[in-house]
Formats: sequence, structure tokens, C-alpha cells
Amino acid sequence: MLIIPAYNESKNIPRLIESINALNEGYDILVVNDCSTDNTKNVCRELGVNTINLPANLGIGGAMQTGYKYAYYNNYDIAVQVDGDGQHNPIYIKDVIREVKSGYNMCIGSRFINKEGFQSTLMRRVGITYFNYLIKMLTGISITDPTSGFRAADKTTINLFRKYYPVDYPEPETVVLLKKNGLKIKEIPVIMNERLEGKSSIDSFKSIYYMIKVSVAILITAMSSYKEV
Repeated sequence: MLIIPAYNESKNIPRLIESINALNEGYDILVVNDCSTDNTKNVCRELGVNTINLPANLGIGGAMQTGYKYAYYNNYDIAVQVDGDGQHNPIYIKDVIREVKSGYNMCIGSRFINKEGFQSTLMRRVGITYFNYLIKMLTGISITDPTSGFRAADKTTINLFRKYYPVDYPEPETVVLLKKNGLKIKEIPVIMNERLEGKSSIDSFKSIYYMIKVSVAILITAMSSYKEV
């Protein structure tokens, strides 16, 4: 199944759903509408997309955990996160799924392996490089795109994430969580698009706050005794 977290993505969701349906792969789609203040709820209804409309804004972490809970209780073997802003190209969904089917617990789509397509802003690239080094120092593995939200999770990971999922800017922390639980992660190259409509939740000022907050969360996760599998 595909989990699409969405906050104020009414202009991007139709294009994304159309491109997914054009693949004719029969993917089950779940949009988790994170209490959007725009027309996302009505757009999803008009598109006939399976949607969970959260009664309060939980942030990306809460939205994704909602999706993983849905995947777990509906007995899905694989859940793929595809962000609602349209940056993730659906043609690569089959590729991240293939790696999970081959035995990896999570596969992450990275824009930095082949360095093709939209490479994000300079400030974000600095933060991504920093998180790569921090994660490598703590876990021994190098993840070139630790902030990528384009990822496929197997049943073990779904079960882990439905019990615990970081709240804010969770992607780098989840990598450490998975490694702490002895799970296998792989990256594959993908080409991402630039957001066409709306704006990111992380601006230049928030980038500094983001790096500090996520760094602390990563260190706490690395040093904690929390293990589930």
C-alpha cells in the first residue's frame, strides 16, 4: 500500500494521484490528511481516494504513524511512503518495493546517489550531509539521503513504526531506530521533482532549529535502551 501524508496539498494531490493511477499497478492508496486548512479533504473526496482525515494537526510523524497503524491492522506486507507534495516520482515505487521483497526491512529512495534531478536547496543539502555523518558515526552505515521521505517498509518495520514513530522531522531518527533494532536498510537512486505548488514546512530559519532538534532526538535514540524487535 501507499501512504501519502498531506498537509495543505490540495493543488499537488490530484497530479500525484493521476500519475500513480497511470502506472496501472493497482496500488492501494491511503491519504492521511493532517487536518489541512485548505481544500485537501474535499479534493481527496472528489478523487475517490481512501483518506483518513485527522481531527487535529499531528505533524508528519503523527500522520505517518497513523498510516503505519492502518497498514498493520489491515495486514499489509509492505507500506510505501510517498509525500503529498509531488516531489517523489511514482515510477520508482516498484523499485523500492523490489528491494524490500528481496529481504531488506526498509528501502530509501535517494536523490544523491546518482545526483540527478532536483537536489534540494543548499541549506538542506548542508543539513543532509551533516545527518549522514552523524548517523554514520552512531550506526556505522552511510545513508546519503537520510531526510528522504520516499521509502518502503516491510511488515517488521510497519509493526515497529505503528508502536513508535518520531514526532517532528522523523526520517533521520527512524534510520537510527531501525539500526538499533538490527534491521536492514538499503538506498537506491531515484530522481525527485521540485515542489510545484505550496511551500515546505522547513524554511531557512527553521533549518537551524531542525538540525539541532533532530540531532538531539537521534542521540537520544542511539543511547536509549528502546528496542522492539
